[in-house]
Amino acid sequence: MRLHKDAKAELIRSLPLFADCTASEVAEVAAIADEIDLSAGRRLTTENADGQEFVVIIDGHAEVLKGEEKINDLDAGDFFGEIALLTGAPRTASVVATTNVHALVIEGHAFRRLLEDAPDIRNKVERALADRT
Repeated sequence: MRLHKDAKAELIRSLPLFADCTASEVAEVAAIADEIDLSAGRRLTTENADGQEFVVIIDGHAEVLKGEEKINDLDAGDFFGEIALLTGAPRTASVVATTNVHALVIEGHAFRRLLEDAPDIRNKVERALADRT
């Protein structure tokens, strides 16, 4: 199941990180977002690793691990990776798919280029991140 353009933009707009963005700004973010399918058991990110992407779960489930301890569950609409991607800090936890996962992924290099080219988006994203941390 692939999202059509409007559904992808709507999903992005629903995220706190992009809530203050205009429709055209959300469209710019949606243009760099790719859909991927991941198998159950796949490690989506590893604690203390460099953050290279921002992930939004469209369908499926994953668990968040700090060391070997499960600290959270992620479902459709949940996301991770924004703090490491924006700050350059290492990942604060690991995320492992517990079912097959369909996700939206924004690669770090594309996101950083977008933020350089669109300072209004950058300012809104940075404010949203400051509110979350």
